[in-house]
Amino acid sequence: MGALYHQFVGAPVSSTTAASLEKAMQESISLQPYVREVEVKIDRDMLAANVFGYGELEGRMIDAHVVIDYQGEIVTARLQYDREKDYPLMSLI
Repeated sequence: MGALYHQFVGAPVSSTTAASLEKAMQESISLQPYVREVEVKIDRDMLAANVFGYGELEGRMIDAHVVIDYQGEIVTARLQYDREKDYPLMSLI
């Protein structure tokens, strides 16, 4: 989850490019060892365009699930914005 977060936060994004960025994030993280499933969603309601028509991806915009299979042990991790804590929280679920 840390790789997903730190690799992509700050990337230029707009409402027209959000879907392709989600796909790129999924495909990139799926290359990591032991990753079996990846799903990434960008909260379009949080996108804000600057004067040039795009914004930057923020951690709070990312909702991601990653399933890891290591030696038969399966773990699901999630990155999701916690509004109460005002923090993009990574957790095992």
